Amino acid sequence: MSPTFPLRIAYLEDDPLTAQEVCDWLREAGYDVQHHTDGQAFARAVERGGADACLLDWMLPGLSGPDVLCRLRLQLGASVPPVLFLTGRNAEADVVQALQAGADDYLVKPLSRPVLLARLQAVLRRSGSALPTARLRLGEIEADCSRRQIFVQGERVDLTDRETDLALHFLQNVNRLLTRDFLIQTIWGLRPEVETRTVDVHVSALRRKLRLQPEHGWRLVSVYGRGYRLERVRSADEGPLTESQGFDG
Repeated sequence: MSPTFPLRIAYLEDDPLTAQEVCDWLREAGYDVQHHTDGQAFARAVERGGADACLLDWMLPGLSGPDVLCRLRLQLGASVPPVLFLTGRNAEADVVQALQAGADDYLVKPLSRPVLLARLQAVLRRSGSALPTARLRLGEIEADCSRRQIFVQGERVDLTDRETDLALHFLQNVNRLLTRDFLIQTIWGLRPEVETRTVDVHVSALRRKLRLQPEHGWRLVSVYGRGYRLERVRSADEGPLTESQGFDG
């Protein structure tokens, strides 16, 4: 039986022609569509509980689609609505990155109306299924993402809210470059051109509090001119780490 109220779709797309076409498809199918061209405004709307599903473009000014998804996972945890990427990026690595980041489906442009509507209905049907695990374990570090608690060797670490946000970003994106611009925008809500050493100070605090030093098996490395990456320290016989594509917009 159909619901008596339309399901709400939050849609992030900066191309006006694509956006108009997709909005028309969705509204004709009975959905209530809220279209956004800015990632921050989109994220704020979804965080207020304004969506039953999210459609995300990838390449956008400011926060990219993966950036937005990362922010929603941090802020909403298991309450993130189903997420579909609608993008022109068709490389296998991009599809894998989006799905590993928590997306429910991935469609490559040009879009097909019946396929889009069928995929959207499918993820809405599955919306009660489990999302990525709420607990993470990395060596001596364990994180309860839903309760926003982090432990080292079984002892809870005293972190500020900002430090917790930053720590969860790194722990959920091991071996992935997180740029300073991305962290400034998603955690502090500042424009990337704002000059600040706040990120650097917080990273230094995390290294100390979470014991992110090589002797403990993990290191939070600075990538000159770009940002930071949390990576595992491997022994010589394990071979080199493979660099993953980062959330850098």
